[in-house]
Amino acid sequence: MELQPTAEVVYQVEEEQAVRKNHVRAFLGSFVFRRLLRALLTIFLVSTFIFFLVRLLPGNPIEVYINRQMTQYGYSYDDASNQARSLFAIDVDRPLLLQYVDYLKNLVQGDLGTSMVLPGTTVSSIILSRIWWTIFSVGTALMIAFTLGSFIGMIMAYRRGTLFDGVASTLGSILNSIPNYLLALMFIIVFGVQLGWIPYTQMRGSVSSGQPVELSWAFIGDALYHAILPISVYVVTSIGGWMLLMKSSTISTLEEDYVSAGRARGVPEWRILTNYVGRNAILPLFTQLTISIGFVVGGSLLVEPIFQYQGIGMRLYESINQRDYPVLQGIFLVITISVVTALFIADLLYSRLDPRIRS
Repeated sequence: MELQPTAEVVYQVEEEQAVRKNHVRAFLGSFVFRRLLRALLTIFLVSTFIFFLVRLLPGNPIEVYINRQMTQYGYSYDDASNQARSLFAIDVDRPLLLQYVDYLKNLVQGDLGTSMVLPGTTVSSIILSRIWWTIFSVGTALMIAFTLGSFIGMIMAYRRGTLFDGVASTLGSILNSIPNYLLALMFIIVFGVQLGWIPYTQMRGSVSSGQPVELSWAFIGDALYHAILPISVYVVTSIGGWMLLMKSSTISTLEEDYVSAGRARGVPEWRILTNYVGRNAILPLFTQLTISIGFVVGGSLLVEPIFQYQGIGMRLYESINQRDYPVLQGIFLVITISVVTALFIADLLYSRLDPRIRS
């Protein structure tokens, strides 16, 4: 004999279901869900755009290979064509829509595909082998530029109108406007070729030949030796922006009432600088720092090839020249995800600082 649930039990179950539904509706209408949905939609649209964009590049992997064999090695067109089609197991004449459907299917399964010019090599393994070098060099430079730029910018704000402020502001504006690839070329031409101060030929690559990749002081020192030029370029070309941002934020903070009240109570100036001004002035910069962290993964398409630094930017440059569609798509997708994720986190952080934007 089955026991029938009492009216009290039925009411309790219905109440729990109603509460769960209210929680779901609240989440679907929340600021976090809206931002998450926008982030996912952005990733989908950008990945779709990238798929078609890379195929608009003139030539394809087979044509690029044929031209290289004919110009560099003197092959005839037929010989180079036969060699290319036997080497590359791809069908570039397949309908574009079918290629796009396969791309989406693989993407949903987390499969970025295999390289067209390196048969059997997955795109994921190529990205993982290069991305850590870029994160190391660009990430280190970002932390150095942010720390020094914030410190100098605060001093500039405290010494407004002085010679130091004028020189630092001018220098910051100049550095912020210099393209990083132009500065990289200047490093090599001026300090490497003309003055001979930089042994740039020995510093090419990301690690010395024969140096094992391991957790040791020898490896760390060698990696820093090869990364010092890219790091220097990134720091010099980005520190000016952090200086000017911190100066503007500090000046705005110095005009707040709580700073004047602290001085009126006789609070020491060093304590006002650290606890009152510095802590509050640097908060707006953290949003920009979060966004900048997202761009770290992208590296530099132009700086890394100049120094032959084997990061993700160098691999992207090689893939463009080889028209390696899957690698191009994979790298751009990883960059897109990192940037969109950084923007999503920045939105969440800023919503904590200013709850008014959640509405």
